[in-house]
Order: sequence, then structure tokens, then C-alpha cells
Amino acid sequence: MTVDLFAGIPVTDLARAKTWYEQLLGSPPAFLPNDVEAVWELAQHRYLYLEQLPERAGHAMHTLFVDDLDARVAQIATRGLEPAQRETYDNGVRKITYRDPDGNEIGFGGGPA
Repeated sequence: MTVDLFAGIPVTDLARAKTWYEQLLGSPPAFLPNDVEAVWELAQHRYLYLEQLPERAGHAMHTLFVDDLDARVAQIATRGLEPAQRETYDNGVRKITYRDPDGNEIGFGGGPA
């Protein structure tokens, strides 16, 4: 059975959010299904999408666990974004959190350094 995951992020201004997520993710959206959504394919069958829903904006919390955390954070920094928070858990797992202009949290996690 194939399962596709679409993780949604409500935003107030799609154009502004799209620019910010292009900086974060390093590419333009994979597709724009309509005038109020933008979709990035993060991996096969795994998508992150923005939807202009001002009344719900600012409450998303998503974490992407990646193999290359340090390289990913360095690449994002070259595109002009810095983390809002850095955490290391007791088991050595690390989490780097970014906040978009609406306050939505997008984290990147990785194994011990």
C-alpha cells in the first residue's frame, strides 16, 4: 500500500511565505495546485504544503529528521535564514528550529554530532 503524506502549514500571505520557504528548502515549489497553495515534494510521497488560511496561521509544528543536519543548516544559512532555536537531547539527538514569518515552527532533526 502506498501512502502519500501532505503536511500542511497555514499562512497569512502566500507570496511572502513562499519566498521564505524557498529560502528554507532551497527550491521553488514542486507545484502550485491553485491560487492559495504551494507544494514542495521533500521525498517520494512526502509533501509539505502552504495554504493561505490567515485565521489558522502560526500554529504549525513539523520536524524533518535528516541524515545531513549540519550540512543542511549551513546551506540554509547561505540562503539568509538562521535558526530560532537549537536543542540537543540527552541521547545526543539534535533539533534545529526555524520560525516562518507567521510563527509556524519547522524543525530539522539529526543524530548525534
